Amino acid sequence: MIGRGRFKAIVKTQLDLFEQEHSDLLAACDAAEAAYNAAPREEAEERYGDYLDLLESAAEVLADMRDRYARPLEESLDDEYTAAFDRAASRRYPRLAPHLG
Repeated sequence: MIGRGRFKAIVKTQLDLFEQEHSDLLAACDAAEAAYNAAPREEAEERYGDYLDLLESAAEVLADMRDRYARPLEESLDDEYTAAFDRAASRRYPRLAPHLG
């Protein structure tokens, strides 16, 4: 495929930036997952809801980053970039992948 990997460097940079700027959000996701795993049965559902809310928040930040960059691109490049971003983000943050939208 022509152009395969064209966006690899920019996507890596964006994901690195996300990780640096939102390390607190990623840490909160880790803490919420640990709280869910350690919760007694009667609290597990609420803890899982808290965890999902944080995952959705992190995925929303990633999707906003992706969409802001993709917006000015030509349509064919927009699709290629979005696919490259989603693949890389899903590999790096598999628990966020279902929430990327």
